[in-house]
Amino acid sequence: MTLTLAPRSLFSRLVLVQLSVLVVALLVSFAIHMHERGVALAQASGMQAAQRIADVVKLLESLAPAERRRIVQVFSAAPLTISLDQRPLDAQALDPEGGPRSALFGLMLRRFLGDARPVAVAVTQSEGVIPAETRMGPPGPMAHRPWMAPGAPMHLGSQRGVSFVAQVRLNDGALVTFDSRQPVHTADWPYRLLLSLAVLLAAVIAVSLVAVRWATRPLNALADAADELGRNIDRAPMPEKGPVEVVRAARAFNEMQRRLASYIRERTATLAAMSHDLKTPVSRLRLRAELLEDSAVKKKIAQDLEEMESMIHGTLEFMRGGESAEKAQPIDVKALLESLQADAQITGAEVALEGAAARPYVGRPQALKRCLGNLLDNALKYGKSALLLVEDAPERLIIRVRDRGPGIPEPELERVFEPFYRLEGSRSRDTGGTGLGLSIARKIAQLHGGSLNLRNLAPGGLEAVLTLPRL
Repeated sequence: MTLTLAPRSLFSRLVLVQLSVLVVALLVSFAIHMHERGVALAQASGMQAAQRIADVVKLLESLAPAERRRIVQVFSAAPLTISLDQRPLDAQALDPEGGPRSALFGLMLRRFLGDARPVAVAVTQSEGVIPAETRMGPPGPMAHRPWMAPGAPMHLGSQRGVSFVAQVRLNDGALVTFDSRQPVHTADWPYRLLLSLAVLLAAVIAVSLVAVRWATRPLNALADAADELGRNIDRAPMPEKGPVEVVRAARAFNEMQRRLASYIRERTATLAAMSHDLKTPVSRLRLRAELLEDSAVKKKIAQDLEEMESMIHGTLEFMRGGESAEKAQPIDVKALLESLQADAQITGAEVALEGAAARPYVGRPQALKRCLGNLLDNALKYGKSALLLVEDAPERLIIRVRDRGPGIPEPELERVFEPFYRLEGSRSRDTGGTGLGLSIARKIAQLHGGSLNLRNLAPGGLEAVLTLPRL
């Protein structure tokens, strides 16, 4: 048996497809948003760093060299570190690809400082920030700090981040190095956006469930109608309303039901007319047979005529098996079985009854009596005795008919339900029968929404199992 993870129902498959597409679309949108948000935050942080660097440069321009160092020591604190002792910046070594962030940062810095001032910039991924206890330590010359060796990164620590590094040459030729560190935690998760996406997803799921259920409901109605059609060809037509496709399917189904019902009625009427017309010649033959003096020939002709009448009657019963106008009503199962038992015992047959139904069964009394009668006759004909077992349950009623006959070969257990089928050696003129008894019985079982099956018993004999659902 092949196992598959795909849902079995159309409703589940449509919901799965819609939700899969929706989730993928939301994930892609969220990824694009996060990327754009990161770019926007980087631009904003670069602009803030460029503005602050430009303000410091303008302040240093107005001070004497000795005063600059003191001011630098005051302003040099994370996230902006300032140094007057760094050698010229090798931007290509720090940022070998010369990425767009460096170009944008340089453009913003030159805009704030003026295009004529020499500026070298680089944007790098730094490994960490200055530890808090170190940043807040006593001020001193940058060259005396071990993490501020000339040419080395001016930020160390345990957190990752982005460093905007810039070197600006003042009017008197002094070189000032700025390192503005932007930590990663400035780009936190957009919880409001996540909440909005979650609300959107929940709303779409709810609408999808309602829409798919609404779209698949006509299919369920069509399946129910087709299932009921097998039990009642004269069921009420499907309502022809809804979308165009549903109306077309309902109209086609109703037309199919009408044609089937018409065909069955015509076939039954034809056979009924034939059986009626055959009664006259059969009656004439019976009268002529009575005039024969040879008793042996007379007996054979009478047997042939009885077989012809039995075949005609059986054929009509089979044709009318599921078309009776009889209405369903509560049936006392025990009383029905006891009446069949009494009728069989009058003829000297041995019939035992075990079990009882807890409550009446709603069905067609005459049809059900015909079904059980055929099974009982079949058991008595080939098994000489019969046992009727009744098993009642809340959801179904099971009636077993057992005999002590020779049974049926396993390959033939289903074929005996075919109309006019006879087992070789099991039926003859002595036993009679037309091969329609089991066919009629199964058809009546199916009319009630149940089933009829045969199985051989281990000690010997045959068991017919009639299962009737309780509605």
